[in-house]
Amino acid sequence: MSLRSLAARVAVAVLLLAGAAPVRAADFVDSAMRRVVLPDHVARVMAAGPTAEVLVFVLAPDKLVGWTRPRYDKRAGYLPAKYRHLPVVGRITGPYARVTPAEVRRLHPDLVIDAGPISPERIAFADQFQRASGVPYILVDDTLQRTPAILRSIGTVLGVADRANDLALYAEHALTAVRGNLLILSPENRPRVYYGRRTDGLETGLPGSPPADAINEVGVINVANRLGRDARVAITPEQLRLLNPSIIIAEDRTFYNALMREPRWRGVNAVVERQVYLEPSEPYGWIDDPPGVNRLIGLYWLTNVFYPDTLQEDLRTNVKGFYEKFYGVTLTDKQLDSLLRLAVKPGQKPAAGAEPLVGLGAAPPTPAPLPPVGAAPRAHPPGRGGLVPGGNVPGASAIPPLPPIPPLPPLPPAPK
Repeated sequence: MSLRSLAARVAVAVLLLAGAAPVRAADFVDSAMRRVVLPDHVARVMAAGPTAEVLVFVLAPDKLVGWTRPRYDKRAGYLPAKYRHLPVVGRITGPYARVTPAEVRRLHPDLVIDAGPISPERIAFADQFQRASGVPYILVDDTLQRTPAILRSIGTVLGVADRANDLALYAEHALTAVRGNLLILSPENRPRVYYGRRTDGLETGLPGSPPADAINEVGVINVANRLGRDARVAITPEQLRLLNPSIIIAEDRTFYNALMREPRWRGVNAVVERQVYLEPSEPYGWIDDPPGVNRLIGLYWLTNVFYPDTLQEDLRTNVKGFYEKFYGVTLTDKQLDSLLRLAVKPGQKPAAGAEPLVGLGAAPPTPAPLPPVGAAPRAHPPGRGGLVPGGNVPGASAIPPLPPIPPLPPLPPAPK
């Protein structure tokens, strides 16, 4: 039996454990239960978007055909020098998708990997693109909890099973350590958090959506949870003021600066208590952008932000270890300071030499739900955030989740 055949059998076995149906040894069953015939040798891989890009990069960077978006100078400093000048090949999927099947054929990849939520629209697109390009196209579920399994299965496909298992063990530790830490905390002691996306901070991830996945995993109360699930939603400044979170995480520096300087935010509890933090984003975001394996280090950081009085591992040591293991770079003290300067409370330095997080345990209890729209607001202890006295969020019941992705237009057939 060839090594390639053995690898294919292992890949199928891994996915069978996740509930896939039996298939031939030459087939691979992806997260959408699609049977994809793999080539005998995978040497060149194209990522359909940024989430797949980081997955391929951490597993087998030498096989990545190119970046899906420009690597500007600041971000490039957090990448190994040999990969900084890979060409930008663009995206196949997402809001800035420009790559056509013909362009993919010209790049000669052996495989296309697409990571993201699984939906009928994405499945149809993958099938169409594979037929039009002639390149195998596999779909990967990017749910944070599935990260260890995804690392192992894709690592087997790429021929780097040992490295994939090493990264998967790290992911398992990160997920279970956070869960164990939550066992000592009651729902009443968990902070109310708002995650602000975009430069204005007025888009947020609802529970169950990829942008909120890491925040949900750490067990806080997402103040936007009354607005729906599994999507992103835009709110108004007035709604954010009335939601009155005790902690705000800003995705963008512009929103962070506005919170700290503009008078309209001075009554928000998080601003009063100086519990405003900027998400590190080099070379990939720690919560989102993209919602990939890069979020693992975000679990340690968010635990440090949300529960500073609990026993924690040293944040600086964890950041250095993660960047070396996953990205292949050794951070300087200056780079660490740059990442963490606005990511910890002003005047607070990440603890050094602290005891480790507690270990395995059952899943954390579900946070207490917010009252229905129109009900009297619950009282919150000082400093915990929450609805201001006298009312709930105006218009909250009128804000629906984002509409589903519209059907994709059919791709042109492959030329004869």
